Amino acid sequence: MRTRKVQILVIGVLILWTFVTYYILLHNSSVQSDTKQKEQQQLKQLFPKALLEQSKSLKISDTLVSFLKLRYMNQETSTTPKITIVAAEISNELQEQQPKTTATTSAQIPTKTYLANGEPVIPILVFACNRISVVKCLENLVQYRPSVEQFPIIVSQDCGDELTKQAIQSFGNQLTLIEQPDQSDIMVLPKEKKFKGYYKIARHYGWALNTTFHVGFEYVVIVEDDLNVAPDFFEYFLATHKLLKQDKSLWCVSAWNDNGKANVVDIGSPELLYRTDFFPGLGWMLTKDLWSELSVKWPKSFWDDWIRHPEQRKDRVCIRPEISRTRTFGKIGVSNGLFFDKYLKHIKLSEHFVHFTKMNLSYLLKDNYDNTFLKQVYVLPLVTFDELRRNLIAKEGPVRIQYNNRDQYKRITRMLGLMDDFRSGVPRTAYHGIVSFYYNKRRVHLAPSANWKGYDLSWS
Repeated sequence: MRTRKVQILVIGVLILWTFVTYYILLHNSSVQSDTKQKEQQQLKQLFPKALLEQSKSLKISDTLVSFLKLRYMNQETSTTPKITIVAAEISNELQEQQPKTTATTSAQIPTKTYLANGEPVIPILVFACNRISVVKCLENLVQYRPSVEQFPIIVSQDCGDELTKQAIQSFGNQLTLIEQPDQSDIMVLPKEKKFKGYYKIARHYGWALNTTFHVGFEYVVIVEDDLNVAPDFFEYFLATHKLLKQDKSLWCVSAWNDNGKANVVDIGSPELLYRTDFFPGLGWMLTKDLWSELSVKWPKSFWDDWIRHPEQRKDRVCIRPEISRTRTFGKIGVSNGLFFDKYLKHIKLSEHFVHFTKMNLSYLLKDNYDNTFLKQVYVLPLVTFDELRRNLIAKEGPVRIQYNNRDQYKRITRMLGLMDDFRSGVPRTAYHGIVSFYYNKRRVHLAPSANWKGYDLSWS
């Protein structure tokens, strides 16, 4: 009897276990089915989004290709590199990249912004990366610097190159080293990968200028790590900085003459200065007010061509010298030595010290300059290039050669050995379309007709 009861109990337990097991398996199957359905629904939702994002990327690429074809195909090949602001504009299509928050190990920038006599402190901001030869630039600056207090040298290094850093630090307390903290890679469009260096330079410039002007300086002079400077480099900026505040039509002072080769400048007139619509760069001074304006829209690449665009320039001009106060020795860089051998290595560096601070430079103010320079040019004798080249001009003194279109301008400048390119329609060194130079011992003005209507962007 007891055996039968045990058998019945065992059978009951087995039946109960079977039902429990079945229920668990059924429940798990239902959960897995629901999970799979949810995953399928999520995939269905995500897949169109992925296609949409891919479509946007394709659309951007197609737009870029169409724009570049329309803009550059069938154009005459220039003797100078064709770097434009296109990539800077298109790069806005890329996802905004957040800089790394790595703390900088930079030294403290000098905080004194004015001397006891009221003169401004004007820092020399040197941009460096991975050139050990930056020591040539720094030795030059230290050699000619008239006052450590008024002209503190701040070297801003990107790239994180240790040997270059050591070379900079070898100058000790003669300068201050700051280091760009964001060393992250930069995402660029596929066709812009070869220009990635220009993106990093723009990022570096933005950071370094923000960092320096944040101290409170009214002026900053920018120098690249491959520049030598003339003996009166500091004197030049000390004399001209006041003009930037006095004349709102001026927005920079540059130490560079793009057409500064020895055979086309007046070696005997190192004191000559000009106004130019073309932004020269390569050793230049800007004000805090100008940086406040530009910094809020600073481009992601090709900052120098961006700054030459009418939207930034706003008809403002720079001052530039007859004979350059800077000279580049950097053949190798992001531009891979483009036109260095043909132009840059032939630029004449001034060897004479001109006491600019003792000169009256008011002739460079807009009203004074326009009332003399422009009027003088258009009353000069009109000659041809052939007459100039063969020295067939009877009268001594300055002359004028006229150009009427882009092709004519490029043909004449090539024959003269001048730079023939345009940026945003502006020829290098031009003022109101007039390019002034020295040839066969006389001043020559290559000028448009007297009824000139302004620069044409399509000439670039």
